[in-house]
Amino acid sequence: MSIARAWNFADAWESVAARLLDAPAQQHQDQIFSWSVFNSRANGVAATLLQAGVRQQDKVAQYMYNCPQYLESIFATFKAGLAPVNTNYRYTDDELVYIWDNADVVAVVFHGVFSETIERLRHRVPGVIIWLWVSDGSGSCPMWATDYEVRAEQGTETNVQGPWGRTGDDLLLLYTGGTTGMPKGVMWRQEDLFLTLDSTNKKRLPPTPQGDPIGERSLRPGPRNLPAAPLMHGTGLFNAMSNLTVAGCIITMAGRKFDPAELLDTIEKYHVNSMSIVGDAFAKPILRALDTEPQRWDISSLRVIVSSGVMFAAETKQGLLRHSERLIMVDALGSSEAIGMAQSTTSADGESKTASFELGPNTKILTEDGREVQPGSSEIGRVALKGNTPIGYYKDPEKSAKTFQIINGVRWSIPGDWASIDIDGTVHLLGRGSQCINTGGEKVYPEEVEEALKLHPSVADAAVVGVPDERFGQAITALVEALPGQNIVEADLIAFIKQHYAAYKAPKRVIAVATVGRASNGKLDYKALTEIALATLT
Repeated sequence: MSIARAWNFADAWESVAARLLDAPAQQHQDQIFSWSVFNSRANGVAATLLQAGVRQQDKVAQYMYNCPQYLESIFATFKAGLAPVNTNYRYTDDELVYIWDNADVVAVVFHGVFSETIERLRHRVPGVIIWLWVSDGSGSCPMWATDYEVRAEQGTETNVQGPWGRTGDDLLLLYTGGTTGMPKGVMWRQEDLFLTLDSTNKKRLPPTPQGDPIGERSLRPGPRNLPAAPLMHGTGLFNAMSNLTVAGCIITMAGRKFDPAELLDTIEKYHVNSMSIVGDAFAKPILRALDTEPQRWDISSLRVIVSSGVMFAAETKQGLLRHSERLIMVDALGSSEAIGMAQSTTSADGESKTASFELGPNTKILTEDGREVQPGSSEIGRVALKGNTPIGYYKDPEKSAKTFQIINGVRWSIPGDWASIDIDGTVHLLGRGSQCINTGGEKVYPEEVEEALKLHPSVADAAVVGVPDERFGQAITALVEALPGQNIVEADLIAFIKQHYAAYKAPKRVIAVATVGRASNGKLDYKALTEIALATLT
């Protein structure tokens, strides 16, 4: 009896490597890793993990900045039948211990610069049996760690896998940010994630692999992709993984902080075709750099910009089109728990409005009691996705049941994004219900007001929170970051909002701040921002 095959990233990338041995798979500055080298180095790391005594579906943490070893070690993890765990390099000792303990991590691949941090805390994570040190010029390999490069170089073209093999049920754990509670590990089956990422490709793969469809599709090198967003977050990682499945090359930058000049230099020098960003948090600085020096960069190779996670304003998109009419900008509504819920596409042939999307074929807007919101009605609901979705949160059945719900016999992923829908099917995203402000009985979604504030010529960025108010329950308060050379005038901004929205959505107070403190994934820590607002106003 034959056993039905399933999609697995290790199998897929090995197929690409077998077809395109000398094509580039990764590039870091002028260092190029061909597909054959990418594959052999991952074999070396996979063998090292297996020799350390790991078991089927044990967890391997990536604790690194963007670099070739990030995806290489994920490839190795998949080869060995293990599950990768993203790790935010901004986390404190306690947060790292929480993640690695919660995820049952047994191996950590880390940049050398984090050696001192790990030295302090490794006694608190006794479950880790091997530490793989990635040199970054910050020092020598600690005695308690294994040199990643030595083991990668020992790899051969013979593909490695664990005695248990590989399946489509093998997991990838994507830990979400902890701004509204402790981080949660979203469990993606590889087959679900693979088919979800492949669903946007022109030449889609079959639901079940028959023969070698990946190899047959890999007749020539694919696009050159630059993850401007960190690989430790879903936007950067999933976009990069998707590009590898079409035989692409992933280009990483040397800088460890987002620098629009370095990004534009990289696009020009290495002829980048596509890149992933996180909305205006990345796009606006890029646009400012281009506007300031319009003749400095040739970005004609760049065709596609994919954004997810944070609003990508229509005005910003139009600004980027001024510098390259060839651009296609895809603004995707998605999250760690639900990829591809909806999207909007902007190009020279057509434009989209801010926070307006077209629903995907498996997406609906559902009320809290499970009814479908009808187009053109005045109702709002939560965006819900069915089909290839995560199986839940790791070791958290209670939170899993709240997000992954069965309604009328259908399993939906409902991360919490509220939206309305026009008669023509256009979806207007309002924001996460967890951040909704109730002021005088009216519901206000912070993102809506934040986007309006950022249209003011003095504003670089903005965050909106609700603070306790004796009269209204919560008072809308804006924390605003000024553009260079500009001043924040509270009365002007309040009046500006009232020109665009109902008066109850206007901030009662506006606080000028040096920065709203967006994380590297472009998101805001609303809890911390609320504390800043309270401290400033009292």
